[in-house]
Amino acid sequence: MLHDEATENITSFLPQIKIFESLPAEIIREIEQLVTRSNTYKFSKNSILQTPGNERNGLFFVIAGKLRFYKTNSAGKQHTVCILSEGGMFGEVETFSLGTRGTYVETMEDSIVFSIPTEQFEPLLSKYSELSLRFLSEISKRLRDQDELVEKLVFRDLRGKVLYFLNRLSKKFGIEENGYQKIDIPLTHQELANMIGATREAVSLILQELSNEGILVTSRRMVMIHIEKAMKELD
Repeated sequence: MLHDEATENITSFLPQIKIFESLPAEIIREIEQLVTRSNTYKFSKNSILQTPGNERNGLFFVIAGKLRFYKTNSAGKQHTVCILSEGGMFGEVETFSLGTRGTYVETMEDSIVFSIPTEQFEPLLSKYSELSLRFLSEISKRLRDQDELVEKLVFRDLRGKVLYFLNRLSKKFGIEENGYQKIDIPLTHQELANMIGATREAVSLILQELSNEGILVTSRRMVMIHIEKAMKELD
């Protein structure tokens, strides 16, 4: 748990959380009252926050860091469902579920998260229809994104899966550099393999192939993707 200064920083960060953006000050003030030291946490890299069947109660907001949500199949292979960065949200209350039940939640880097228990947040949803509509919109977007991810990863070969997933990451975490999008997440070949449910050896071969063709630039824990070349193949 964190000290008072960190809690104050979180309070000032609240309006920047996507789902709270541009909400009336009255609603933000009520949410600020729910932020305390007792529900603010700091996790080191590779910490497991949740496992299937052991979901946390309430809503959780990422103040710093990145979290990966994944499921495993009967063979133990991991399949990434989504990645949340600063300003992201997960969990569920009685009225809404953000689709993270049955998933593992793991930190990809040192992270800070704060939570709001269900019994404290439900009254706000009942009181403010605007807040409820924000949640409905967020849930709809996540369902669309997850449906697209499943469809693309199921019906593509491994090369297509690697390209699609890297392109998806570049849209969310990319930094433009000389016609490429540098993915601002440190990725090893094993971590990328885990994200798409493949072996490290197979993914390494594909990455080398794409690098030779100038579609990717890779180095240790860094990937840059040439968007124009990648989109020609993905379209």
